Amino acid sequence: MLTDRQLQILKVIVDDFISSGQPIGSRQISKREEISFSSSTIRNEMADLEELGYLEKTHTSSGRIPSEKGYRFYVDHLLKPQVITNHDMKVLRSVFSENAYETEQVIRKSATILSDLTNYTSIILGPDVQLHKVKRFSIVPLSAKNAVAIIVTDNGHVENRVVDLPEGLHPSDFEKMVNILNERLVGIPIVQIPYYLEREVSNIIRQHVGAYNGLLKSIFTGIEQQSDSKIYYGGKTNMLNQPEFHDLDKIRMLMEMMETQSQIQALLHRDSPGIQIRIGSENELNAVEDCSIITATYSTNEEQVGSIAIIGPKRMDYQRVITLLDHMSGDLSKLMRREW
Repeated sequence: MLTDRQLQILKVIVDDFISSGQPIGSRQISKREEISFSSSTIRNEMADLEELGYLEKTHTSSGRIPSEKGYRFYVDHLLKPQVITNHDMKVLRSVFSENAYETEQVIRKSATILSDLTNYTSIILGPDVQLHKVKRFSIVPLSAKNAVAIIVTDNGHVENRVVDLPEGLHPSDFEKMVNILNERLVGIPIVQIPYYLEREVSNIIRQHVGAYNGLLKSIFTGIEQQSDSKIYYGGKTNMLNQPEFHDLDKIRMLMEMMETQSQIQALLHRDSPGIQIRIGSENELNAVEDCSIITATYSTNEEQVGSIAIIGPKRMDYQRVITLLDHMSGDLSKLMRREW
């Protein structure tokens, strides 16, 4: 159990190291207004905190820096809620001000805004396409030989593909086919479309329009397999600006991880809702062992549908990132509920 004096010193060291990136010495701490004890007392307490595993001593300075254990204690016990500024709120809300945006465009812009506001790397994992339900279906002729089939889902995902048209398909057949598809497929999860096509939709179209199974197959083939959640990045190279990441090997490993979708999904997929903080080795991947990752979920009703993450150095500004993520995840959840 840390004493009140040790708690105060630890908090000052973490706060100052987050701000400066430089090891913190006793003289620097003694100049803080809230610190009322002598440099010698501070040095003794710092030595005790180091022995307890909360601080580390660098080779290049007599000062100390927080250890992973120190950051974890700081995050769990010493952080206080931060009130979001009017400027930050205005910037966060700007992404939702253009009603013409599809949901995917909003998510993409949200990733950019978060990286701009934090100067770290942001990653947003979009909703699982398999969970989307068909909202609207249309076929738009491009010429006598081809058309574009468009599927819009209930949370803004748009799937479109150009298809070849069979000979003899009259324009009025388009209307009949679209009506049948909308009548039978609206509200159906994308993953279940092949089942409904085989069991009933194909037969109904054959009866009322004609034998156009080839056209239906070209429209819907593989759509149920697009189950990977889309990944959106903001500030992908921001980590290059952090002094902890001037090591080329570290940068290469981090960039390679970001290009590997399975690793990103494993990193962001979490069953627990709300804000989650993983520091250094808690991330379990070597590429991010020198990073902290803060994640938040956004949802529709009680169902989790996506994740937001900020990746930064272990000395990231936890208080600011948590505040921004909390507000952004809440706004995205409101957007999703409005569209579902």
